[in-house]
Amino acid sequence: MKTINTVTGTVSTDKLGTTLMHEHLLVGWAGWELDCKAPRFDRKTGLKQAVQRLKQLKDLGLSTFLDPCPNDIGRDVVFMAEAADASGVNIICTTGLYKEDLGNTVYMKQRSADEISEIYTAELTEGIGETGIKAALIKCATGKDHITEYEEKCLRAAARASKRTGAPITTHTDDGTMGREQLDIFESEGVDLAKVIIGHSCGSADLRYHTDMLDRGCYLGFDRFGLEFLQPDRLRLASLIGLLGVGFDRQIVLSHDSVACILGRGLGLPPEIMETIKNWEPTHIFKNILPALGKAGVPEQKINTMMVDNPRRFFEQ
Repeated sequence: MKTINTVTGTVSTDKLGTTLMHEHLLVGWAGWELDCKAPRFDRKTGLKQAVQRLKQLKDLGLSTFLDPCPNDIGRDVVFMAEAADASGVNIICTTGLYKEDLGNTVYMKQRSADEISEIYTAELTEGIGETGIKAALIKCATGKDHITEYEEKCLRAAARASKRTGAPITTHTDDGTMGREQLDIFESEGVDLAKVIIGHSCGSADLRYHTDMLDRGCYLGFDRFGLEFLQPDRLRLASLIGLLGVGFDRQIVLSHDSVACILGRGLGLPPEIMETIKNWEPTHIFKNILPALGKAGVPEQKINTMMVDNPRRFFEQ
């Protein structure tokens, strides 16, 4: 048992309960605030929407919601804290920077890995800005099929802050690529890979890709359920069921990467894509995915391991 930071104070890991490990309440792509033609964000309405979503999840058994929004794409920890207070759900936030093509990197490109690591460390140990709210883990990200020099610098900064503070790391990957390379960088910095979640690993249906990483001791995020245009859920389920069948249930966490509120003009997805993601809601796992796992013969114990035990153990490493 260990005590970790949430946006409303510390909580014992044995109180985390059922946890979604990769969801978002509020996201704004870097530069959204410069768009004078964008819809005005009504904070009161947005907060009401976020709280309603959290209460729906709480009714389904959720206790904890991890929002890994990086610093540079609209992270608002006060918004998170207000939503947590109103809903009664634990919310955990991160420190970190997004991948180069979508993050706000002009200033950070001028910083060294050690300087970025100092920023991460301060947000983990002192608090974010003047809010007093402390992050509990570090977020980093890479693009498809390649890690840029900037992204590698941020990965190394995350590794150094993790070693300094003991905080774990969660990552973004594109289309099920670069997870192994992320682990290589973390390992070269001396990070215990049991303190790492390679996010969006369900973007690949290649079991060799999955087992190569799992054999190194990290966790995998099967955390984009409902995003059918990126990868059909049937392939996510097939891969997940296969991995559970050969004993990797203790190294997998589940989520959707859903977004409650968007700052600016939104995701900009065409109607034909929007039609495919009707299930891209944070209730989807509870209503559809867990029943599908049960129907496929996955024992309730393994489901509980992924939803309750693994998030707790991840923070206790």
